[in-house]
Amino acid sequence: MRLVLDDGSQHGVVSLADALIIAREKGLDLLELSAMAKPPVCRIVEYSKYRFEKTKRDKEMRKKQRQSQVDIKELKYRPKIEEHDYQVKLKHLRRFLEDGDKVKLVIRYKGREIIFQNHGLELLARIVKDVDDIATPEKKPELLGRQHNIVVTPRQTIENKRSKGDGGETTKSKDA
Repeated sequence: MRLVLDDGSQHGVVSLADALIIAREKGLDLLELSAMAKPPVCRIVEYSKYRFEKTKRDKEMRKKQRQSQVDIKELKYRPKIEEHDYQVKLKHLRRFLEDGDKVKLVIRYKGREIIFQNHGLELLARIVKDVDDIATPEKKPELLGRQHNIVVTPRQTIENKRSKGDGGETTKSKDA
């Protein structure tokens, strides 16, 4: 079996026995990078240092991946909410949307409040109207058990998706 040896000082195709001898002489390890290649590719490295650097790279990649994800925040309301509480929650909602997060709005009914679902729907309509300049609802409110749910997304997120995916169609419809 022959190996492609990728060492800092030398490159070339050598046998497995020769590669092991070279690695032992330098006091390092022989690491197989690509087993499926013809011939297999190996590198002479200090394995503990290689493992540390790989862990560090993987951690950095996971960190970058997490930053690109959109979070879904949740705000819970009751049908009989006072005006001040409504304004405080509206301020939080605006902050979440400006940060680029989706927000799930939940109207929770307790006891006999379930009879007056129209109050909850009016509240949801008012919330959506108040943030209409920066957000749009994904779909109509739905009743799940004893609560109404609706998800609103920031406008810039929707506009970015349209410009990336269907950019040609939106410009054609504006020109026509």
